Amino acid sequence: MPDEGPAAGISVCPVRGLPEFRPGDDLAGAIAGAAPWLADGDVVVVTSKVVAKVEGNLVRVEPGTDREAARQRAIDAETVRVVARRGPLKIVETRHGWVVAAAGIDASNVAADALVLLPEDADASARQLRAQLAGLLGVGVGVVVSDTFGRTWRDGLTDVAIGSAGLPALLDHRGDVDAFGNRLETTQVAVVDELAAAADLVKGKLAGVPVAVVRGLSLPVPDDDRGTRPLVRVGPEDLFRYGSRDVVPTRAPAAAITPRAGALEAAAEAFRTATAALPEFPVVFRYGPEQDAGEDDVVVDVHLSDVVGPATGLALGAVIGVALVQLHAGGWATRWEPAATFGGASLAGRLWLGAPPPRG
Repeated sequence: MPDEGPAAGISVCPVRGLPEFRPGDDLAGAIAGAAPWLADGDVVVVTSKVVAKVEGNLVRVEPGTDREAARQRAIDAETVRVVARRGPLKIVETRHGWVVAAAGIDASNVAADALVLLPEDADASARQLRAQLAGLLGVGVGVVVSDTFGRTWRDGLTDVAIGSAGLPALLDHRGDVDAFGNRLETTQVAVVDELAAAADLVKGKLAGVPVAVVRGLSLPVPDDDRGTRPLVRVGPEDLFRYGSRDVVPTRAPAAAITPRAGALEAAAEAFRTATAALPEFPVVFRYGPEQDAGEDDVVVDVHLSDVVGPATGLALGAVIGVALVQLHAGGWATRWEPAATFGGASLAGRLWLGAPPPRG
């Protein structure tokens, strides 16, 4: 039981004596029985694995089936976008919005005939567990569902929050002023991630302790409890959308182009990069929107200045290819339409670029 003394600070306490959970088990009842000392304001941190187990979010590995092959199929089924890959390792975006190795599918601490997926909706699971604990113990607690993630450019793993309820995911300090009079412009603290990592210090990976309680924080219950959704960085804010090996295979011509300001500047930067990267493919051309081509922010016409021939066409194709990939990496939707015939005309083709379609 946590120390009830008057010393200020935060305590992190493991919840021991919990069973090996199976589909259909009463997770809230087990936690209430093992931790009757829960109090208002405590934060209950539960590993996602037990949440997924009790909810039955498992993949059965049939007898005689290669477990790794089954895991790879499960990863593909849970993936909406491959961010990077190296051999069998894949960093992917799951349908929940998380970017994580192997789609968060776990083959540890589970029987050999099963794989554990991430919970279907960990925020909903956290809300349900919070309500059940309130009914069983009469306490208002926060709940965090945690999972183990790697970190870009850092070795080692740490637990982060993939679900939460009853507490803010982010503590927003933007607009606050520090002790030196500096106004904070971007500081948002992922408090639920910090709680998940702190709880893992007492849960561990091999001790069989899937639940911990953090006590001593004073966090408001948000009026609009959005769970962990505020943590997901998408769209233009995602500066690392693709791994370096995966920019090319993820690019595809866009069927529809939505106008987006700054297209000509983006095209100019892409062509500068392409010509600098390919000095062995010299080509002289000019580009810019034609007056009769429609919206300036949608189309860029590329005209050859050299005499058209096989070498010129090869050089231009190389430059256009690199420019398209560069624009794709910068978050632009693109489509290249070559001129129907060169026949002495200077128009080589037309580059359409704009905003990518909204993500579902």
